[in-house]
Amino acid sequence: MPHEAISVFDMFKIGVGPSSSHTLGPWRAAMRCVNTIKVEFGLVEVASVTVLLYGSLAKTGKGHGTDVASILGLCNEDPVTIDVNSITPKLNYINASKQLLLGGEVMIPFDPSTNVQFLFNEALPFHPNGMTFLITLTNGHQFSQTYYSIGGGFVVMEGEAASSKQSVDLPFPINTSEDLLHWCMKTGMSINEVVMENEHAWRSEADTKKGVLQIWQAMKDCIYRGCHTQGELPGGLQVQRRAYALNKKLTADFGDYSDYIDWLMIIKKSGQGFKNVLDWVSCFALAVNEENASFGRVVTAPTNGAAGVIPAVLLYFIAFCDGNSDDKIIKFLLTASEVGSIFKKGATISAAMGGCQAEIGVSSAMAAAALTESLGGTQRQALMAAEIAMEHHLGLTCDPIGGLVQVPCIERNTMGAIKAITASQLALQSMPDYARVSLDKVIKTMWETALDMNSKYKETSDGGLAINISVGLSEC
Repeated sequence: MPHEAISVFDMFKIGVGPSSSHTLGPWRAAMRCVNTIKVEFGLVEVASVTVLLYGSLAKTGKGHGTDVASILGLCNEDPVTIDVNSITPKLNYINASKQLLLGGEVMIPFDPSTNVQFLFNEALPFHPNGMTFLITLTNGHQFSQTYYSIGGGFVVMEGEAASSKQSVDLPFPINTSEDLLHWCMKTGMSINEVVMENEHAWRSEADTKKGVLQIWQAMKDCIYRGCHTQGELPGGLQVQRRAYALNKKLTADFGDYSDYIDWLMIIKKSGQGFKNVLDWVSCFALAVNEENASFGRVVTAPTNGAAGVIPAVLLYFIAFCDGNSDDKIIKFLLTASEVGSIFKKGATISAAMGGCQAEIGVSSAMAAAALTESLGGTQRQALMAAEIAMEHHLGLTCDPIGGLVQVPCIERNTMGAIKAITASQLALQSMPDYARVSLDKVIKTMWETALDMNSKYKETSDGGLAINISVGLSEC
């Protein structure tokens, strides 16, 4: 079997919430479509563009902001750098003027109510997250481009292999956890060291370290912002932010602070009692996913819906386990990324394909492995921790109420973070050489479970909590 090359920056992408597969992926697809038009025909030759959304993208697209993402992508706005506060004004202008600045260069007629179509009862064969762009040129010529958002912000065009990126020869090719363990045992290197050696195939070590720290900066900013923003989440469910109140309660006895550094000192001073640590980890995870639900800037880890687990566990490591150094943070994220890539290669990180086990389950396994190695565990113990974390997420369904990444998604991130820490502690106290269940077996089981799972539990809002909780949605 050929080895797919996945970088740490494929697993961790800076973008905008609320969903990597339903927001970031379609956004990227629209940008790719615009680039193709520009190269092959020129943007001035475009008369109109219509976006067709299929399957899961249609059924939960409104709640996930798929229409918003598609429109911003057609405008060639960059999800990494866009001012998130500018999104609503841009959309208001497009809705009012019924026109769009295609590629940021050419104004074309565009009415979101008709030029973005949700085809609820239609699906494309390759993947539940399918979308087609219908383009009409000024000379009357029409053509289309179809893309699939396959999870974690990854996008492939119809007919394009999911791993069709420019081939890279890695010194340590890895598809499975056994491959990873083989290279660790053969070289004597830790997981993060193997990953760093592979990253050299793309860039220098200095550039990798710089990029990973930028990823952490985005995660850190997201946590801090989420802990200091109050109010109601958008979408009509009337869900109140909780991280703000919890943070305020936990810091009440320690005086004022003005920035992240002072805040981190207060967290450390607040004590390491079990209940206190539990509250903080939950607070960190809530903060990230409340930001995600509000079209805030987050990092896919490996997806937006599961974006809070890894930052919460990493900040736990920093605040309560002496992990506050650039080197330790880099190692943590490198290890996490490799475990995530193994899940992507052997199963899926798309809830539309595998349910929430593919998002929260994978993120919990990634965090568990990274924490275990960071706390001095062996490579086998790290992989055991990942196995334990996923084993206890198997079968987890994706049934978001109202198609919004809020209930039960936000709380599930707190559960995933706590499970990751527990899995790590179990692995650190175990003898993995005698473990009866391997990570690869769990990944295989996860994929088989995904294939057996009814489609109504795969990010369609057609089953589970999504149909059993009666809510009145004001804008959904």
